[in-house]
Amino acid sequence: MKHYFNQMSRGITTDWMLKELDAPHEQVIIDFENGENLSPEFKNINPMGKLPVLVDDDVVVTEVAAICAYLADKFPEKQLAPQVGSAERATYYRYLFIAGNTIEPAFTLAAFNIESLDPKSVGWGDMTRVLATIEAMTPRNDWVLGEQFTAADVVFGGLLDFAIIFKWYEPSPKVMAYVERIRQRPAYRDTHGGFLEMAEQ
Repeated sequence: MKHYFNQMSRGITTDWMLKELDAPHEQVIIDFENGENLSPEFKNINPMGKLPVLVDDDVVVTEVAAICAYLADKFPEKQLAPQVGSAERATYYRYLFIAGNTIEPAFTLAAFNIESLDPKSVGWGDMTRVLATIEAMTPRNDWVLGEQFTAADVVFGGLLDFAIIFKWYEPSPKVMAYVERIRQRPAYRDTHGGFLEMAEQ
């Protein structure tokens, strides 16, 4: 497998996922300053010119949640995904997809001081609903599926961690405690050194 990556991209989350799995792969660094992500060669792999990208033989996977879900299923012995068809699997999918589909768009608009769009017309509703949903979905103890840490925690928890570090919002004690549990994971610490330094400032 090849993981196309830059430390200053969302690829930091998929890098963490790969470390959680101890998955053998080649890390391909894409230089943003030299425009490698916009080169014809890279855009043949991902026309969006964005990271991360995972290439596994003839399979190309883009988008953080998709890559994490793919990897969890590729290495089932690591138990980073619940059984297909289980009730837990449905909950797992919810956490995987709400991060990029709902939470990040709302936070991104707010970070750029863009006024909320009509909540009836956008998938994330409005910031009030997003914050209430984060609070309701964040586990008080352990992980989103209880004692089993999964790719859903990498995606959902990773986005909350990012939002807190970049001061997109002020977390509640419950959310902060969950993110602190994530920050103690060895694979997170191996991949998020720069984030940890920012968090400590």
